[in-house]
Amino acid sequence: MNAKSAVVKDRRHPLKAARGLGSAKYGVGHWWTQRVTAAALVGLGIWFVILVLGLLHADYASARAAVAKPWNALLLIAFVLTVFWHAVLGLQVVVEDYVHTRWKEVVLLVAIKFLAVLGALAGVLAVLRIALTP
Repeated sequence: MNAKSAVVKDRRHPLKAARGLGSAKYGVGHWWTQRVTAAALVGLGIWFVILVLGLLHADYASARAAVAKPWNALLLIAFVLTVFWHAVLGLQVVVEDYVHTRWKEVVLLVAIKFLAVLGALAGVLAVLRIALTP
């Protein structure tokens, strides 16, 4: 088969050639998840800043009591999980866009996810320890 017959044979519509590949398959979900976590962080971030500013001159016992309140503990856990989830999504995009060696990309993505899970578990454990300890 020569080059001319290969060009003639591939006269499919570009959409037909791209269907099921790349971002058309999973990229939109990633994009939406990143936007939803960003929107959640706006609300949770405002709540967190208000909480921290309210505790600015509080003593240790008052700060601990504020974090131990059920709604504050729940929102703080949601904040920690959302921050790490959003960070993983953003760093994944950066690594996929700028790291061009496949094994380095895989190692970085695994390391990012591992550290994010470790950090999220540590944050949730800290909040639960404060909230559930009398």
